[in-house]
Amino acid sequence: MNDMTMGLKTGTPRAITESWLAAFNSALAEGDVDNAARLFATTSFWRDLIAFTWNLKTVENPDGVRDMLSATLPHLGGVRFAIADEPTQSGEIVEAWLSFETGIGRGEAYVRLRDGVAWTLLTTLTELKGYEEATGFRRPMGAEHGISKTRKSWLEKREEEVRTLGYETQPYVLIIGGGQGGIALGARMRQLGVPHIVIDKHDRPGDQWRKRYKSLCLHDPVWYDHLPYIDFPKNWPVFSPKDKVGDWLEFYTKVMEINYWSKTIAKHAEFDEATKTWRVTVVRDGQEIELRPTQLVLATGMSGKPNIPNFKGMDKFRGEQQHSSQHPGPDAYAGKKVVVIGANNSAHDICAALWEVGADVTMVQRSSTHIVRSDSLMEEALGGLYSEQAVANGVTTRKADMTFASIPYKIMHEFHIPVYEKIQQRDKEFYDALRKAGFMLDFGDDGSGLFMKYLRRGSGYYIDVGACELVINGGIKLKSGVEIEEITETGVKFVDGTELPADLIVYATGYGSMNGWAADLISQEVADKVGKVWGLGSATAKDPGPWEGEERNMWKPTQQENLWFHGGNLHQSRHYSLYLALQLKARMEGLPTPVYGLQQVHHLR
Repeated sequence: MNDMTMGLKTGTPRAITESWLAAFNSALAEGDVDNAARLFATTSFWRDLIAFTWNLKTVENPDGVRDMLSATLPHLGGVRFAIADEPTQSGEIVEAWLSFETGIGRGEAYVRLRDGVAWTLLTTLTELKGYEEATGFRRPMGAEHGISKTRKSWLEKREEEVRTLGYETQPYVLIIGGGQGGIALGARMRQLGVPHIVIDKHDRPGDQWRKRYKSLCLHDPVWYDHLPYIDFPKNWPVFSPKDKVGDWLEFYTKVMEINYWSKTIAKHAEFDEATKTWRVTVVRDGQEIELRPTQLVLATGMSGKPNIPNFKGMDKFRGEQQHSSQHPGPDAYAGKKVVVIGANNSAHDICAALWEVGADVTMVQRSSTHIVRSDSLMEEALGGLYSEQAVANGVTTRKADMTFASIPYKIMHEFHIPVYEKIQQRDKEFYDALRKAGFMLDFGDDGSGLFMKYLRRGSGYYIDVGACELVINGGIKLKSGVEIEEITETGVKFVDGTELPADLIVYATGYGSMNGWAADLISQEVADKVGKVWGLGSATAKDPGPWEGEERNMWKPTQQENLWFHGGNLHQSRHYSLYLALQLKARMEGLPTPVYGLQQVHHLR
């Protein structure tokens, strides 16, 4: 390493950061990718959210940095980083918030330096030059002062847009799915001036929550769940009940002026290679309409179509059968015998609600489940970033999101393993009681707990808000570790010869990949062209390798031109909607968007 690229290894955090930045800025200005790469440790990670790559992409080690910069620097114009907040040091790691500009836009970054070189770097594009959101000093006037015979009020303009969009004019972006993901992206589209329509089959925004089983609530705390632009009120409950979430989404849709078509079903979509637009047939309140958007976003959640098992004898069962997504709630089943097949979030919620109305309910657990108590999760895992104390410490939602995003997925489990080791010690009696009841527990393939299971497979866990005590004390009966042989006329029979009588069977058996929706809406060929959605390629259970470094196909370009996937929990819908929105805005404005590292397809489902 020569003098120019030799960072300070000792000194104040600011001096160490300034030394590294000076060398990094110099290398970028000169287009010297070799010297830029030497500023990264032998084992290092650069995670870029569209600022350099027009992709969500993590590269590893100096060779990865060199390759990425060789491909991207020629398209970026001048690039320069600056310190945005006072650097800090913890042990041997210096951490610093950075700002930066390219010829295209402005962004925020977060770097961790070890021995004077970068261990991790996160870069995120936050706005496009010349296409900034109308906020702050750029906020609209609203009222038009002066006199004009052609003046139109805000209401008249809004009513005209609602009347003509989709009929006389076409949206640039069509978002299929009007839950929190579609609504968050719709809000971003509005602020960036992108003509858009969000469509959803339900009667009203928020019905995706209202029409689920009555005990459903957010298991994540309020500080983790804000939508873009408008935080929940300061008196909002820590864990939001489903109907309250539904009302908030409906309110948000209206005040953010999202072009939202309820009671609308997408029947078929086809990409026109000649015009590079989509033809999408929808039925809106009984009327068939063809829309011609340029960009199509499937915002149907991080989960795909319901996984409904195909057990022998299902067609003979004389009672009711339903997937958990169809379960209306417990009220009609008081005094009934109910078997719930599954042992994750939905299964526990449904079982607890059935117990409350007096149903005789049995949970069938076919494989192990990760359990974490809600208060332990909040205090040990989320509290430093998403809590009232974090807010008091000056940790804004944006800072929390950026800090969370700054940990590369490749090493994220290393941060989580000690947290869940501590939780296991803290709640040892609780876990011992669950095991004594026969419940099969796990903490992920490597002990890294809830969030890594969520990122890798999107299933296999329950955040305990009370149902586990019913499992422990027998209020919820448990049948675990025995395979189902068949569904009989009167219940569920197991390979050990036992049988559970049932009036109702609920299949809490999860969901498939989101590209299943693409198969139904577009074609199986396009679904296979895109490949599996979600997962990191960690080679753990239900997340087959090879390693991919980012969530498959989420919030970024796919192998099918102009087709995007958006979803996840409220935190992800908020955070990643920004980067998806900026990608769509750039394309609408005709900006060059050369994609580095377009994801390859290794798995179809």
